[in-house]
Amino acid sequence: MVNVTLKDGSVRSYAPGTSLLEVANNISPRLAKDALVAKVDGKSTDLNEKIEQDCEVEFLTFDSEEGKKVFRHSASHVLAQAVQRLYPGTKLAIGPAIANGFYYDFDKEQSFTPEQLADIEAEMDKIIKEDWAFDRVELSREDALRKFAERGEQYKVELVEDLPEDAVISCYRQGEFEDLCAGPHVPSTGRLKALKLLSVAGAYWRGSEHNKMLQRIYGTAFPKKSQLEEHLHRLEEAKRRDHRKLGAELDLFSIHEEGPGFPFFHPKGMILRNELEKFWHEEHKKRGYDEIRSPMILNQSLWEQSGHWDHYRENMYFTRIDENDYAIKPMNCPGSMLIYKSRPHSYRELPIRMAELGLVHRHELSGVLHGLMRVRCFTQDDAHIFMLPSQIKDEIIGVIDLINDFYQVFGFKYYVELSTRPEKAMGSEAMWELATSTLQDALEARELPYKINEGDGAFYGPKIDFHLEDCLGRTWQCGTIQLDFQMPEKFDLTYIGEDGLKHRPVMIHRVVFGSIERFIGIIIEHFAGAFPVWLAPVQVKVLPITDRHLEYAHKVVATLAQKDIRVELDARNEKVNYKIREAQAQKTPYMLVVGDRETETGAVAVRHRSQGDLGAVQLEQFVEALVQEINSKECK
Repeated sequence: MVNVTLKDGSVRSYAPGTSLLEVANNISPRLAKDALVAKVDGKSTDLNEKIEQDCEVEFLTFDSEEGKKVFRHSASHVLAQAVQRLYPGTKLAIGPAIANGFYYDFDKEQSFTPEQLADIEAEMDKIIKEDWAFDRVELSREDALRKFAERGEQYKVELVEDLPEDAVISCYRQGEFEDLCAGPHVPSTGRLKALKLLSVAGAYWRGSEHNKMLQRIYGTAFPKKSQLEEHLHRLEEAKRRDHRKLGAELDLFSIHEEGPGFPFFHPKGMILRNELEKFWHEEHKKRGYDEIRSPMILNQSLWEQSGHWDHYRENMYFTRIDENDYAIKPMNCPGSMLIYKSRPHSYRELPIRMAELGLVHRHELSGVLHGLMRVRCFTQDDAHIFMLPSQIKDEIIGVIDLINDFYQVFGFKYYVELSTRPEKAMGSEAMWELATSTLQDALEARELPYKINEGDGAFYGPKIDFHLEDCLGRTWQCGTIQLDFQMPEKFDLTYIGEDGLKHRPVMIHRVVFGSIERFIGIIIEHFAGAFPVWLAPVQVKVLPITDRHLEYAHKVVATLAQKDIRVELDARNEKVNYKIREAQAQKTPYMLVVGDRETETGAVAVRHRSQGDLGAVQLEQFVEALVQEINSKECK
């Protein structure tokens, strides 16, 4: 008999050759119905696989991230099968699961039309009803090359050629369809239930603009129709909140063909941006940061010294000045190190906290540019902290608290990841282990839950990433804390210690907003353009009912402006209800209607954009309450 140890520690015995699906059914028919894949001794495995020796087994459902990934990757195979049924000769590229869905890349001469997407989706539903088993087939590299070459699947041939000579290649077959895939998959196509194809976009093969442009079909899939409908509702809400659409409607920013990836901020957008930066300045001053500014263009030799030349060159822009090579900065850190190095430092000065709102430029492929979310120039709210080794933990905790305080102001929840040593990294493994354990100690001292993100650290050190969650449940990686023992070594940074000798400082790189531009895009969508009063480009609209109320309306405007309240007067000869509708369309927080009664009593009739008519109050009373709301940065 084979002993199977389950996640709860219990042990069950089965005959050799029992499938994992049979094990799940023995435990509970409900589990067998919900389970999508199993982990056997930590390795993800198809439920159709059989157990032959003692092992530890954990069953994964759609409730787990790995379960969702397997479910949606299986849906991508069904998509490919449907396309080849309907459009024979279409070449297959890749079809992974992604956040909230999946895609598959196809090489087809004619473009997919919306009508064809509907046909493909109907064929997918048919394949699901046919309930084909996902059968794994293993073959040698040589056999795999021969098989896909005979079919004319050049993209699959290229993928196999990249695998080691002795690799065991796996394919998955459902019905008449077979695809190169490492797996695992759900037991059969019938498990997929509810799916929807969403869109078609162009995508370069392997993400390189030097390769052929393929057609990428996006879709999503869920075990229940109700879950799919809820997700589609969120997608519609996301469209309504799209920051590119609202940015144009609210006159905040624009992007032009003359500068793809380089956003233009309009006057109202600059008010929003300036308020964010003002808040940033105030909070950093409270916490002992000194603000600096470093040049945008620096000599190539500096980037070679920092390591960016070796690790980041393909994302940089270059120029020549006086016959010498220069680079436009993609990051602010080398500038901070030159400022630190410009004079000697004593241990008594440390920590030194340098903050910089620095404009950086990074080359992004045109296909990934997206409004303010993915641009080619942006302002990083950087800071670099130089400190004694004994100060590391306290400084990291201080940054964690700063980021937490910032996100609370906007009403964001967040979760934390600790990213470890990447494949391409500077420094010894021992140094990386020390840096990583130090970050873990700080997180645990702060009692902050986190998960490990293996291999995703910066090339010079591990990092803590903060992923904030918006009102639609989407997550955005914004804040980062990176611990760096490498750059101080590369730039020969020192301080004079208590012993009178030179020592090496330790360095923290950190951002809170991450990118001002991207953060603006996030909050536009989070608030659907209806910003809290302290951020709103126009905080109050004054709406006189007729021309005879204009004199008092001007007095109201002047009173508000004296308190630095951003106010506009709508003096047009239009009905007041029309003015109210326009002000609400512009997401103005407060509208003050003034007529005969208000003029006589020194009052204003207050309307709120979401709460409606709040009644009449004395002007001074309204101003006092509004100033308090602005200063408290209430998020409503």
